[in-house]
Amino acid sequence: MSKDTRPSDAGTLAETTTQRTPTIPRASTWAVWTLFLCSVGVLVLTALRGYEWGHPDLVVIDGLTAVMWVVVTFFSGIVHSYSRRYMTGDSGVDRFFGQILAFTVVVMTLTAADHVALFATMWLAMGLLMASLIGHDRDWKQARAAGVLAVKYFLASSALLSTGLVALVWATGATSVSGIVADIDGISTTVVIVAVAAIFLAAIVQSALFPFHGWLLSSMTAPTPASALMHAGFVNAGGILLTRFAPLVGEYLYVMSVVVLVGAFSALLGQAMLLVQTDVKRELGSSTIAQMGFMIMQCGLGFFGAAIAHLILHGCYKAYLFLSSGAPVEHTVPTDKDRTHLGFSGVAVSLLTAVGGGVIFMLLTGKLSGLSVTLNSGIVLTLVVVLTTLTAARDILHRTTLPSSIRLVSVPLVVLTAISAYAVTFNAVSTMLAADVPMTYAPTELTVVHYLVVAGFVGAYLATELGWHRSSERLYVALLNVSQPAPSTVLTSKEDYDDA
Repeated sequence: MSKDTRPSDAGTLAETTTQRTPTIPRASTWAVWTLFLCSVGVLVLTALRGYEWGHPDLVVIDGLTAVMWVVVTFFSGIVHSYSRRYMTGDSGVDRFFGQILAFTVVVMTLTAADHVALFATMWLAMGLLMASLIGHDRDWKQARAAGVLAVKYFLASSALLSTGLVALVWATGATSVSGIVADIDGISTTVVIVAVAAIFLAAIVQSALFPFHGWLLSSMTAPTPASALMHAGFVNAGGILLTRFAPLVGEYLYVMSVVVLVGAFSALLGQAMLLVQTDVKRELGSSTIAQMGFMIMQCGLGFFGAAIAHLILHGCYKAYLFLSSGAPVEHTVPTDKDRTHLGFSGVAVSLLTAVGGGVIFMLLTGKLSGLSVTLNSGIVLTLVVVLTTLTAARDILHRTTLPSSIRLVSVPLVVLTAISAYAVTFNAVSTMLAADVPMTYAPTELTVVHYLVVAGFVGAYLATELGWHRSSERLYVALLNVSQPAPSTVLTSKEDYDDA
């Protein structure tokens, strides 16, 4: 046999990629990390001295702004650094880096914007930049279709937000968000309802809640770093919007109940859709819908600070999942051997961990004083934490291969530490927001809607445990149908993949 003396393409590619370092990606990455350091400085000064910068009726840098600047620039910095290698060789690499840097600056401006025109303009610019990133590959038909679809959704969201802002400006005469919020008592009920409805719809479109989740499930053509930025940052805009207008949203209990109901339904639907997905990106997309539903539900419960804390933690987790989604996957058929049977001890530990998680959360967030518990919307949030803890503990116990004596001790320790971290983050964010952002912590009285939501979460947990989504063909098909992306954005044949 003759020896193959052909040159190695891999070696040639490695030499080519190391010889040239594009200027725009490098400069963009340095710029965003510089913004991050500056944002940390702003956050520290805001926390220690209570400083608030800004130009009256134009921009305001308060606690919410400082927190979001650090979060946004950190996520963007990670995406920039990751993309330096990931996007190497892409013909549109300079455009890509220019857009993600512009996106970062636009979101930073949005969180500081006080004038309604500036706020609405940044909201629109944020959407258009994300739509462009979704359709980054201009030569890919499905990517172009996904970008066009996203533009339609984001234009609708901007139109709704503008409608709500115009109604509020007309009713109050104020042209700033702070001025409108300060003059809420002088606004008629009709105007408040119309404005809140428009603002709420704009928020759930941007956060991809049902029935506006189609754009997110159709955005899988976006480069993975863009998807990370989208799922870790962009979809969180709905929570930020509702927090800025919290006094308006919280003016009427029935409005808050509607927000809770919409958020809870999307949270449950997203989690159900996740169970029937067969690929990584759609699983992550369905998970994002569920998490954004929970974020909006927290706003409806009156815990706007908790919603901001949630979007921070979810952003960190989801950015990691997307950026690591290209890791090698072992294509094997799952078997019962992959799961450890719990037994009585495992079930008991799961239940005790869940109850402990609820108690720790209530203690650390001030919902439990001595032995007395106030019956308000905080109970709903605590029950969701208990169910989440129970699910996490049981799942880890099922999957771990550690000896029984070790896993029954280590799993509760890990899960309860995570719950404690969530509670501490909740308190830290609430403290940062409390001085400048009204209604950071405003639990409401319990209504029929809250009891329905609790019943829905308990029912969903039982349905998952019993595997109803697998045993019911009708339910399985319904979940698949509702989670389908737009047909024009789907690659349906091997030839399409090969051509792309």
